[in-house]
Amino acid sequence: MSEANKSLVRRWIEEAINKGNLSIVDEIVANDYVYREPTVGERRGKAAARELVTMYRNAFPDIKLTIEEQIAEGDKVVTRTSGSGTHRGELFGTGPTGRRVSAVPGICVTRIANGEVVEDTWVYDTLGMLRQLGVVPVPVAKAA
Repeated sequence: MSEANKSLVRRWIEEAINKGNLSIVDEIVANDYVYREPTVGERRGKAAARELVTMYRNAFPDIKLTIEEQIAEGDKVVTRTSGSGTHRGELFGTGPTGRRVSAVPGICVTRIANGEVVEDTWVYDTLGMLRQLGVVPVPVAKAA
């Protein structure tokens, strides 16, 4: 079951996020899906899954999440990712900067039930991403 669950999560990331194939939502996301992430809070349902993927793909049309590592146990899969993309659309109230972000680390804990994605809890380096976009200044060390 662990390999099947990891494969499902890989498919979710590759098809929906990286390729923008939203039809996969109806195929592999549960009706009572729950998404959690510090930047957008908690969202529920298939419509929310589509909206979230669309939001990130509009902000970064060339978004690419590379799966660095996966660990599965029971009904959960932990996926460590590295994200990249070019900021071409609005994100969190910030207009497009045209800047490219790379190596943005993230971790997602996904719960699977009955062959469907039921929950995703994401944490990624939002501050590092915003610094790469030039939205948040990078602190400069002062000489002693």
